[in-house]
Amino acid sequence: MSKLDEIDRRILAELQADGRMTNVELAKRVGISAPPCLRRVRTLEESGFIRGYHADVEARALGFEVQVFAMVGLQSQAEMDLSAFERRCQGWPLVRECHMLNGEVDFVLKCVAPDLSSFQRFLTEQLTSAENVASVKTSLVIRCAKDEPGVPFEIVEERLAQIA
Repeated sequence: MSKLDEIDRRILAELQADGRMTNVELAKRVGISAPPCLRRVRTLEESGFIRGYHADVEARALGFEVQVFAMVGLQSQAEMDLSAFERRCQGWPLVRECHMLNGEVDFVLKCVAPDLSSFQRFLTEQLTSAENVASVKTSLVIRCAKDEPGVPFEIVEERLAQIA
């Protein structure tokens, strides 16, 4: 964060809230002209602060009625085995997120499926039978109360104000 100035952070906050706005609109919102705004956005992209842009699609409207969190325990936690499991997750379309954890569970997977039987097939034919998988515990999502992407920029600004 030390590389970013206030304008960079405002650009990131605005794009996080609405990645579809034009560069002219973005420049207006952050208080600079369009050409330097575009240069800053490109620099933020090249530096890895902006990983990409995507549409936030409604999974249920597209027929994905089931969302499940799967807690996976592996038999071996050797780096080679952890990396192999992560690569395997990359090839499973139903797995939308894969996070390695510290503690009793090695990984938590966020999965979506059109219906429960599709998820059960994935669970029994692919996930639980995958090499090195020792245990899988699943929790079916009933509803989502909050789904905020990105980071809370207001906290970043508060911390920086305290430091200054």
